[in-house]
Amino acid sequence: QVQLVESGGGLVQPGGSLRLSCAASSSIFRFSALAWYRQAPGKQRELVATITTNNKTNYADSVKGRFTISRDNAKNTEYLQMNSLKPEDTGVYYCNCRHELITSWDYWGQGTQVTVSS
Repeated sequence: QVQLVESGGGLVQPGGSLRLSCAASSSIFRFSALAWYRQAPGKQRELVATITTNNKTNYADSVKGRFTISRDNAKNTEYLQMNSLKPEDTGVYYCNCRHELITSWDYWGQGTQVTVSS
């Protein structure tokens, strides 16, 4: 069991940018699919972006063209670059790491708040 450590959240104006980071000490990182989820106030958690061990990415329609998920296996870190932010992007963002073969090895960050407001 590992607790992923998230950083980079904060308050930003519409049209601004943030980069979220999620660092893991676990040796399973390079064998894992990675993801970012978010939960807006009063809403259910939703999948934002995923990246596989082969660097294949997928995005929710609402963030395509604005967000980029990436990974640095040498640093055991995943990132979410968030550009052209909108108020509807506001929420708590969670990183996720799931081993591709042993899928019960499934870890979550504690969440980091992103607020987009003028």
